[in-house]
Amino acid sequence: MGKRRIGLLVVAMIAVLALVATACSDDDGGGETGSTAENLSGTITISGSSTVQPITSLVAELFNEDVSSDVSITVDGPGTGDGFVLFCDGETDISDASRPIEQEETDACAANGIEYVELAVAFDGITVMTNPANADVTCLNDGDLYALFGPESDGIDTWDGADSLAQEVGGNGGFPSLPLEITAPGEESGTYDAFIELTGIEDIAIEQGVPEDDAAALRTDYTASPDDNVIITAMEGSDSPLGFVGFAYAEGAADQVKILQVDGGGGCVEPTRDTIADASYPLSRTLYIYVNKAKITENPAVKAFVDYYLTDTGVVTAVDETGYVELPVDQIEASRSTWESESA
Repeated sequence: MGKRRIGLLVVAMIAVLALVATACSDDDGGGETGSTAENLSGTITISGSSTVQPITSLVAELFNEDVSSDVSITVDGPGTGDGFVLFCDGETDISDASRPIEQEETDACAANGIEYVELAVAFDGITVMTNPANADVTCLNDGDLYALFGPESDGIDTWDGADSLAQEVGGNGGFPSLPLEITAPGEESGTYDAFIELTGIEDIAIEQGVPEDDAAALRTDYTASPDDNVIITAMEGSDSPLGFVGFAYAEGAADQVKILQVDGGGGCVEPTRDTIADASYPLSRTLYIYVNKAKITENPAVKAFVDYYLTDTGVVTAVDETGYVELPVDQIEASRSTWESESA
C-alpha cells in the first residue's frame, strides 16, 4: 500500500478538511466535463458513507493540490443512512453513498424540496473476513451467511452453533467448534443494507417465516461499528472472529485478516479487482455520490468540485490509490454525461 493510501485511510477516520478553490480547466487529466470556475470561496460540506469517504477525501486533496485553497471542504463518514438524513435535511451539499438512495430517503428529500443528481463513481466488493488462525473456514454461501448473520441467529455464540440453521436454509455448515465474535457495520451504514440485499438475507428470512418488518435486518447481538478500521482491528484481535467491510479496507489489512470466498450459487469466488469489476464476486456493488441540485447554482464551488471529481485526474486517480475498483469507461462516461446535463 502506497504512502498516500496509508495516510488517507488513517485520515478517513476523522473529518477531513481540505482547502480548495478556483477552477477546473479542460486539460487537467482527461474525461473533462467542460466547466471552469474562478475566484471560488466558501465551503462545501460532504457526509455519508465511510466506504466512499476515502475516495472523496483524496479527490479533495488532489483538488487542493491542482487548483487552489480558498474553499473549505469537509468530508465526514458517519454512514450512508446518516448521510442521507443530513443531505435530505439540506445540511450537506454532497452525500457519499455505498448503496442507491432508498424510497424513504427520496421521500424525505422531496418533502424538503431537495432535488439531487446521482453519480456512480466506483465499484466495491463487500468483503467477509475472519482471522488467519481460523483455518477451517474458507468459503461461505448465502445460507451460511444467513445462519451466521441473519435475524434468526441471535444467541448463537459459536461457529458450529449455526450448523443446523445453515443446513436448514441451504448452507454448507460444518463450522468449527470455536467462539463466534462478530464485528460489522451497523444499521446506519450502507454496507449493512447492501450486505442484506446481496446475500438474500431478507428473502431467506421471509421464507423462514420471519415477519417482513424484521426480515431486512441482521442479528441484533453483534458488535456494530460505523468505523471500518475498528472492524479490521476486531478481526486481528481474536482467533475466530467474523465481520465484513469494503474491499479496500480488507485488502489493506490482508496480512492481518483472512479474506473469505463467497459462493452466490456459481461456486466459491474470492473478492479481487477483476472479480469485483466483472461482478463474478457475488457481493460486488456500485458506489455513488449524490449532489444537491440547488447547490450547483447557489455555490459555484460545488459545481467546480464535482467537475473535477469526475475527471481522470480526480476519480480515476483516487479510486486507484485508495484501493477500490474503477468503473468501466462506458459507466464513468455515463456519470460524466449525466452531470454535464444536470449541471448545465
